[in-house]
Amino acid sequence: MFLGTYRVRFSAAGRIVLPRKLRGELKNAQEIILTRGFDGGVWGFDKEEWERQALLQLEIPITEKKGRDIRRLLFSAAEAVELDKQGRFVIPESLLAQGNLKTEVCLIGAGDHFEAWDVNEWERVANKGFDSTQG
Repeated sequence: MFLGTYRVRFSAAGRIVLPRKLRGELKNAQEIILTRGFDGGVWGFDKEEWERQALLQLEIPITEKKGRDIRRLLFSAAEAVELDKQGRFVIPESLLAQGNLKTEVCLIGAGDHFEAWDVNEWERVANKGFDSTQG
């Protein structure tokens, strides 16, 4: 399970190191799937979890607007990226722009995936708290 919050800096254009505790959840994977998050940031999945989540989303009929919207949001931005032995990977430019990711980011564990957030945006979201009445 992906847990914790980590502040990290890019080591090169879009290249970042996944902290050891998050990397441990990838089971020695050499490839991860990145996509845009629903509320901001960039989401990262191991391939097995990505496929499980994708199948769940594909169960929503394409004849429903929600099904079409989720497919468009998740799949249009998704990219497989290589993870090297030191846990480094490059976030594609399109996802850097969508997540407003610059020199320093917060990598957070979100249970079944991890997320990369602009530091200031993450602080705003985290300090806002959780509203269980929102769907």
